[in-house]
Amino acid sequence: MSRDRAPRGLLKRVLAAVSVAAVTVTASGCVVVHGEREVLPAATRAEAAAALTAFTTAYNKADKAYDAKLDADRTAGALADIDAARLTAGRVNHPGGNPAHTPLKLTDAKFTIPEKAGWPRWFLADARGNKGGDVRWLLVFTRDGLGEPWEVAYLTLVAPGDVPEVRTDEDGWAEAVPADSAELAVSPGELSEEYTAYLKDGGDAFAPGAHTSAWRALRKKRSVRPGLATQYIDEPLAQGDYAPLALRTEDGGALVFFTTRHYEKQTAARGASVPTPNRDVLALTDGEIKQSLTMEFVSNEVALDPPKGAGSGRVAILGRVQGLTTAKGE
Repeated sequence: MSRDRAPRGLLKRVLAAVSVAAVTVTASGCVVVHGEREVLPAATRAEAAAALTAFTTAYNKADKAYDAKLDADRTAGALADIDAARLTAGRVNHPGGNPAHTPLKLTDAKFTIPEKAGWPRWFLADARGNKGGDVRWLLVFTRDGLGEPWEVAYLTLVAPGDVPEVRTDEDGWAEAVPADSAELAVSPGELSEEYTAYLKDGGDAFAPGAHTSAWRALRKKRSVRPGLATQYIDEPLAQGDYAPLALRTEDGGALVFFTTRHYEKQTAARGASVPTPNRDVLALTDGEIKQSLTMEFVSNEVALDPPKGAGSGRVAILGRVQGLTTAKGE
């Protein structure tokens, strides 16, 4: 992962100073913003640091109060779904707030900021957290316009040694990889669909690991147990706030963040019952659990997508954070 370093080029400093907008003065003296056309850094490093602080402050307030409204304007996409459901369940079970609240602290932050045209603008924060053990917290911040707040759409945890080097230019800016890039083993825009297809049928598109071969083996083992059948349905999520975002790595591949949705249905045999879920699941469950329980999860993944034709050609899933969003009893 590239370390934060100040840009050297005079032109880049001027561009960054106007915060992703190309500004021209017309004959009438009006200022015209052309941020949708110009290739510019998504943010200054000072803006990125301020966005990380604002997110952490809002996240801690929401977690302490178990109130999803308190960080709703600082989350989007997959993280918004996961975080809102977690806070909702917590509030149902603890109306007075989170009795186990410990403030999240993110330190040793490094910012990888791509140059790109158009919206959304986005950047990656790579930090050490005081939760989750010795892992790096990767947070992807996005926004859809200059007047909008920076929101975290992706939050994944990755072992420090698994974070790849991102390619940067002489001024320290990274390169955003288009969703339809044909230079990679799998186009970023197709990763969500490819991953859900792999979970169902297997194949050679993904390297063995905890979130690929091991997860498939675990689901197969759990699918048939005495008195209980478990079915899995996986769906891609790749539009709007769930669109994949990718950074070019030093080897010509890409670090890709993407989203998937998963359903797990447990059905008890006649005369048996579905295992009683924990309080957080019950807090998000509609209906009465008689014969079956269907749980819906949203998952955000980060993958290392190699250049087409390089090595094994397999995509490696480096990290995955999944959360229950809804459940239904029948």
